[in-house]
Amino acid sequence: MDSKITKLSETLVHHSIQLQPGEKVYIEYKGSGADTLVQQLIRTIYQAGGVPFLHCMNSKFLREILLHCNEEQIKIMGELALLEMKQMDCFISIRCDDNLTELSDVPSEKMAIYEKLYNFPVHSEERVNNTKWVVLRYPTPNFAQAANMSTASFEDFYFDVCTMDYKQLNKAMEPLVNLMKNTNSVKIIGPETNLSFSIKDINVIPCSGECNIPDGEVYTAPVKNSINGTITYNAPSIMNGFTFENIKFDFKDGKIVNATSNNTKLLNDILDTDEGARYIGEFSLGVNPFVTFPMKDILFDEKISGSFHLTPGNCYDEAPNGNKSSIHWDLVCIQTPEFGGGEIYFDDILIRKDGIFVHPDLLGLNPENFK
Repeated sequence: MDSKITKLSETLVHHSIQLQPGEKVYIEYKGSGADTLVQQLIRTIYQAGGVPFLHCMNSKFLREILLHCNEEQIKIMGELALLEMKQMDCFISIRCDDNLTELSDVPSEKMAIYEKLYNFPVHSEERVNNTKWVVLRYPTPNFAQAANMSTASFEDFYFDVCTMDYKQLNKAMEPLVNLMKNTNSVKIIGPETNLSFSIKDINVIPCSGECNIPDGEVYTAPVKNSINGTITYNAPSIMNGFTFENIKFDFKDGKIVNATSNNTKLLNDILDTDEGARYIGEFSLGVNPFVTFPMKDILFDEKISGSFHLTPGNCYDEAPNGNKSSIHWDLVCIQTPEFGGGEIYFDDILIRKDGIFVHPDLLGLNPENFK
């Protein structure tokens, strides 16, 4: 385990954030159980000539604050955190909360204030756009349980996925990036899904371990007003402490005009956070060959080979479509046969069927090419 933790720490410092001497690193440690990794990460940062700054938080503590706070308190918390974040060059987040649904009973109006006055200015605007950042979740027993695996087996799986050959993956993604950059229209068909939109002239970004561990996606954004049709997501998603399932959206000219799920009211409360929350800020294809099933963790689920995600809310500055929101909610649809299959067309040409790339330029991204 020590050697695996050392390798992961070196991957984060030297590959993900590519730390340079003198750079300041904000380490966000959320939860408990990853002390050994945090200690090694501090050592690795110092060895590379960097300066670590450690911040610890627990969802139990955050819950108590949010249950009783007022808007002024959250505003001050956000201002202080933003002041510090502005001084950082890099950001590493290690997430290992014991209970993924700890915030489930925080009123939606309190969560909306927290998203607007804390998460959006500190993370969506400052951290994402002005630091070299990477986010990962540590393999705790409850994480293994969510994946329906034993703790030992899950740890082996986790470290294999998180320390894979990202240089090989990056090279394999190049043809997909080039194809998407030259694509106008996208059509997606699947169970209770028939959707079309444009990605014309919007930048395309490959992700191979720089911002997420694990990684493996190629993302862009739809032209904001171009989406029409229906999508049904088949991967569960935790948002504000609640596990959403069977989310279904109807779109008209880019806007979500109808939304249902196993908690339709809470879903629409989130989508009504602000005007941009009912528009899409990201479209991405998951291509990590070692991630094949959902485990209620978006850092893994959005990378599932044969999946895509279509994200309500804020777009990224690297692939802008003009949509701004305090929400950025990655919702995943898996198109492998076990999940009902499906097809993706670029400019009316079939590029992926039932989760497997069929376009001749993209065959190198299929899982059999990786070991």
